[in-house]
Amino acid sequence: MEEQNHSSGKELQSRTRAESPGKKSWHSQAYALGAVSNFMSTFLTFPIYKVVFRQQIHAMAVSQAVQQLWHEGPQYFYRGIYPPLLSKTLQGTLLFGTYDSLLCSLSPVGPHSLQHRWAAGLMSGVVEAVALSPFERVQNVLQDGRKQARFPSTVSILKEFNSYGLWGRLSLGYYRGFWPVLLRNSLGSALYFSFKDPIQDGLAEQGLPNWVPALVSGSVNGTITCLVLYPLIVLVANMQSHIGWQSMPSLWASAQDVWDTRGRKVFLIYRGGSLVILRSSVTWGLTTAIHDFLQRRSHSKKELKD
Repeated sequence: MEEQNHSSGKELQSRTRAESPGKKSWHSQAYALGAVSNFMSTFLTFPIYKVVFRQQIHAMAVSQAVQQLWHEGPQYFYRGIYPPLLSKTLQGTLLFGTYDSLLCSLSPVGPHSLQHRWAAGLMSGVVEAVALSPFERVQNVLQDGRKQARFPSTVSILKEFNSYGLWGRLSLGYYRGFWPVLLRNSLGSALYFSFKDPIQDGLAEQGLPNWVPALVSGSVNGTITCLVLYPLIVLVANMQSHIGWQSMPSLWASAQDVWDTRGRKVFLIYRGGSLVILRSSVTWGLTTAIHDFLQRRSHSKKELKD
């Protein structure tokens, strides 16, 4: 009986993937569940992210970053959380819904090839970068301890950006560091969606409960993707922490500065990778598991109605 349940669950999962793109009712549920899961994951893992950010900016050890935050006071642990909380909630609404819509346009009938999943993931990452880059920009300024006195709140940063001209608001303000953000998000989404289902299918063949393959697949795939693109994450954090007309080095100058600051050693660029693994495992694992659960539940209800 147990083997039959696993087999039927896997069959349902395969049929759901082939049919789910293009279903408006599914899209609305994906947006809602994606928003909730990303909201919870962001709130729970934000202190970890803040430690990682300090490592990326100051090239310090984990213990030093923790001590620095503790010295500033517990009241600052969640300083700067509102921009990422909003951006990650929006990311949850865009991630699977936009991907499914694009995948449906490229390949209306499943199963979907690796090329289609890659292309849809790449384009969804572009949409994500354009929509969410301003939130990440504000977040990175807020989390830089060197700017707490000058910019104590989100409003103070927005006032600074809005004091620039139209082009300055975009290039120096809200979209500072956009090109590495675009590259990171597009490649990250393409890698995630290309290999999420194959990893999940391989685990499902082992007869595990339905939620385990999705959780493990999301954690492993999200973590590997994050580590592959970690140098871009460090570059973005450093570029977006700059503010003001006089302190805006170019993309190449910023990359060179990061490389020089890390002693021209790759392992120093990856300082903080252990915490990135932890945060990515929790975030991507939960998001993928909730998405898979909702997808199977939606398809099950449809079958009962039919």
